Amino acid sequence: MLRYFTLAFFLIPLFAAAQTTLSEANLREHVTFLASDKLQGRGTGTKQERKAAKYLAKAFKKAGLQPKGDNGGWYHAFEFKKSSDPHGNVAADAPVVKSRNVAAYLDNGAENTIVIGAHYDHLGLGHDRNSLEANGQGKIHNGADDNASGTAGVLELARYFAQNNVREQHNFLFLCFSGEELGLVGSKKYTENPTIDLSNVSFMLNMDMIGRLNEEKRLVVGGVGTAPNFVPLLNSLPGAGLGIKQDSAGIGPSDHTSFYLKNIPVLFFFTGQHSDYHKPSDDVEKVNFGGEKAILDYAVRLIEALDKEPKLKFQETKSKPEDTPRFKVTLGIMPDYTYDGEGVHIDGVTDGKPAAKAGLQRGDRIVRLGDIEIVTIRDYMSALSKFQKGDTAKVKVVRGSETKEMEVTF
Repeated sequence: MLRYFTLAFFLIPLFAAAQTTLSEANLREHVTFLASDKLQGRGTGTKQERKAAKYLAKAFKKAGLQPKGDNGGWYHAFEFKKSSDPHGNVAADAPVVKSRNVAAYLDNGAENTIVIGAHYDHLGLGHDRNSLEANGQGKIHNGADDNASGTAGVLELARYFAQNNVREQHNFLFLCFSGEELGLVGSKKYTENPTIDLSNVSFMLNMDMIGRLNEEKRLVVGGVGTAPNFVPLLNSLPGAGLGIKQDSAGIGPSDHTSFYLKNIPVLFFFTGQHSDYHKPSDDVEKVNFGGEKAILDYAVRLIEALDKEPKLKFQETKSKPEDTPRFKVTLGIMPDYTYDGEGVHIDGVTDGKPAAKAGLQRGDRIVRLGDIEIVTIRDYMSALSKFQKGDTAKVKVVRGSETKEMEVTF
């Protein structure tokens, strides 16, 4: 008996020290459910969106988190009038959409809180002008990468931090937003009517489309200019095989923007656009789950390092909403936002759009549009803003070892 007692005695501290690890199988399970045909694309305000929200609440509860929505529940309800105008104008008689965010909390008895979020809605059956597939309306847009991948990441990080044996120096708020595809509606509504004191938020990490890590293993980390701590830490933190591309801007096309506009430091994880973006073909079998787990492992190291810091100081970045060029035309390409070189690298070309008609191809690198040399994505946006529908311009691209010039009509 003594021998077995002694063995058990020595095993106790080993079990006590066991650390929760991130699970690729859990990520696959979450994305498979959220991106299933059963949920019909998780359109905002639909019955299928509510099913997705119920699934998220159940997962948070299973992980041991507290509800942090309205009146002690899991849901943060909101409503808004839905625009049918491509310019975003809302008619007085526009229909009212009722939707919900899902909120979960890990209370560590701390003064300050870290927010981790992602949007769980997608395009539903391809309505609302957002489908990028010709004749895409009426087809299920499952949105496995956009953004079942980010939502699964929130669930898995919630489980990790709730079940590990380390008591962090911050509380954690896990948020899954709806209405993102219709204009960051859910995150705007949350920051306007939060369930915690936002003045005590140290930073917000947003994950949107983290399921397509490519062979270069390039991860874009946005928002690094929104707190003075971010860049030094990112430069010192091993990437564990990931190629980290830093972007300073706090403004971007996802839910971190809503927090940045409340003077909260933000970080944004993104693996880049692809040819399935906003199309019915964004399905679960194309998600790189091993790559997503590697990204979340990196996120854990980053969060744990920032958890040791005092509340972060917000700093405004150079990019403001009013500085963003506005344009009335589109070339019909998907830029590769993970590309580090000069020019705009084309990740996809939409059939029937000006770029396709002019002969531009995936893999081309745009170096000049009209009279403007293109070095950065911002140069491209500025050049695009100069044109009206019907205008014709020269576009210069590098294709392999060749330079080609084509004529494009908007």
